[in-house]
Amino acid sequence: MNVPDATAGHDGPKAADGDDGFDVPTRWLPVSGAYAEIDEDAYIDGALILSIGGAQQSHVDVAHPGRVFYEYLQRIAHVIDLLGAPGAPLRVLHLGAGALTLVRYVHATRPGSAQVAVDLDAELIDFVLAEMPLADGTGCDIVIGDAADVVLEEADGSFDAVVLDIFAGSDAPAHLTSPDFAAHLLRVCAPDGVVLVNVGDDPPLAFARAQSRQLSSLAESTAVLTEAGMVDGSSAGNVVVAARPAPWPASWTAALLAAGPHPAAVLVGPVREAFDAGEPRPAR
Repeated sequence: MNVPDATAGHDGPKAADGDDGFDVPTRWLPVSGAYAEIDEDAYIDGALILSIGGAQQSHVDVAHPGRVFYEYLQRIAHVIDLLGAPGAPLRVLHLGAGALTLVRYVHATRPGSAQVAVDLDAELIDFVLAEMPLADGTGCDIVIGDAADVVLEEADGSFDAVVLDIFAGSDAPAHLTSPDFAAHLLRVCAPDGVVLVNVGDDPPLAFARAQSRQLSSLAESTAVLTEAGMVDGSSAGNVVVAARPAPWPASWTAALLAAGPHPAAVLVGPVREAFDAGEPRPAR
């Protein structure tokens, strides 16, 4: 997509109406130095897609927020589903807000949850909330700021789930990839909770492997969740590292493999260690 010139105005020119008359909202984001736009999903009625600089960033099924489209977010959501009693409210910290897709999911599946969403870009959050408001009753505090600063101020064990969704390969901000920051993520996680770190990476997944090794050195247990074809490091995509202050339940592995998206890989123990080292997957 050609990005309009910044001099076109704060909100930028409206995109041409689609065949159904949908007017595509756009807004200039000074922090990103790019335009954001929210367009309809051509295949899912009622769903909207947030793009920044022409690259799709988030997908929201407005009519059915309990449905998550992106595969890596489905994997994160399925881990959150395993926390506590089914449907019981949770305390969730989202570092990297995007279109608040996971905030909407948690509210839809666990009403009464207390959530905090953190993002650097106030203009993006204003745009998202103006065009895709959260459902009535959603308990979510929006914090504009750096994820590291916000986490530093949170008390020990404050959240059942901590979701970090900022990384885009090795270009991620260095202070958010450090052992100190990872240790703080685990510090604010409840004793029976989980830290979930999404890493988008390119072959041979060196950055994703390094993040898994780092979290594994700090947490009681870790698992790597991804598409099965990515385990050998030959494909680009998303890897989710799940880290816990408590042991990893064997029942979670079975549940996550069954939940998908398929073909799913849930790497724990020796197979996770082999992934971290970039070695061939050991035989079972």
